[in-house]
Amino acid sequence: MESWLIRNATVVTMDDDGRVLPEADILIEATEIAGLWPRSEAPQNPPEARAIDAAGMVAMPGMINAHTHCAMTLLRGYADDMPLMPWLEERIWPFEMKLQEDDVYWGTLLGIAEMIRGGVTCFNDMYHYFESTSRAVLDSGIRANVSGVLLAFLPDAKERLERAIEFAKQWKDKGDGLLVTMLGPHAPYTCPNHLLDRVIEGAHEAGVGIHIHVSETAQEVTDSQRDFSQTPVERLKDIGLLDVSPVLAAHCVHLTDSDIATLVESQVGISHNPGSNMKLASGTAPIPKLLEANAIVGLGTDGAASNNNLDILEEARLAALLHKLQADDPTVVAARQALCMATRGGARALGIHHRVGQIKPGMKADLVLLDFRLPHLFPRHDVVSHLVYAARAGDVRTVFVNGRPLMIDRQLQTLDEDEIFGQVTERLKRLVQ
Repeated sequence: MESWLIRNATVVTMDDDGRVLPEADILIEATEIAGLWPRSEAPQNPPEARAIDAAGMVAMPGMINAHTHCAMTLLRGYADDMPLMPWLEERIWPFEMKLQEDDVYWGTLLGIAEMIRGGVTCFNDMYHYFESTSRAVLDSGIRANVSGVLLAFLPDAKERLERAIEFAKQWKDKGDGLLVTMLGPHAPYTCPNHLLDRVIEGAHEAGVGIHIHVSETAQEVTDSQRDFSQTPVERLKDIGLLDVSPVLAAHCVHLTDSDIATLVESQVGISHNPGSNMKLASGTAPIPKLLEANAIVGLGTDGAASNNNLDILEEARLAALLHKLQADDPTVVAARQALCMATRGGARALGIHHRVGQIKPGMKADLVLLDFRLPHLFPRHDVVSHLVYAARAGDVRTVFVNGRPLMIDRQLQTLDEDEIFGQVTERLKRLVQ
């Protein structure tokens, strides 16, 4: 692989000290960040590498979409302005029953193209035909945690579960570690205990984590207390699912104080999805409480059918603004906390923080450059504040994953968007009838 030298960038490291380095150089060798120096301390004779002059640009760790259903780009705008359960039962699930493997492949590539353009370098996916999602990940060069959605009401639910376990064993760490496999029981309300028990066994057998929706709506919690005399979190704790590592719990909107303590104690990663939660009127997750309790919190978009984009910069902004409004306190969820959720928080939630989430030597070279030579990002009083409150997905210029450029100066390097658009258009003729 080529070596790259990014010169003269303002570097938002997201390291333990929260350093922002003006006019710094980043050396990428093979898949890793090999060097990071303030410009004044850069080696006089740097290693031979392809150079990028990043003057006027900001480098930051690649953002992580901690919860999505990538191929749901196929349903973008298909069923808007509906409550969650009618949305799922009357529109989304019937549409998904028509899906074929290649539909998911091309829908996933469409989502990946969107995420790369917005500076997302890793996503955590739960969907049907998980092998197709994985092929799209490896063909594009992005990083991803992939799990197949498991729903007990499907006629082949048991067979799907066994196939998902075998997939998790055989595909994990493919693509030089780009692909991390997980198991994806949809939610406590769609998965009875006998299925969840086998998921737990399978996760231990395969040595993988679990990705599950938890306490997304008030009705879900009410039903769980009626049927099990437990909240969804209490039920998952009781059956041992929270003892698996890592567990990524998506949404976590309706939590008791006891639930919060349990999630923190069990080191469960939480994906906060403010855009989707707002659109579906699911409620407002207690993020300030979770952060105060030192919970592990990342940001996700959910699928493009309930958002309707895959823009993590937008989610960071929503997270900061929503909780200020709800708490009537402008200091709640500060810009740095929101940006942390979009980067190293998501990495911790997915159990990949030893690889990504910071710009520092020894980490994988997953990073993005944003063009700050634009009116809405000037003057630069506070770069971190600008990233959360002013920057847009379209400001992302260059994206590296695992040391490989996936976009340079807004030009995608591994994907053909015209082909993707054409394939998706043809498939929708069959799917939307």
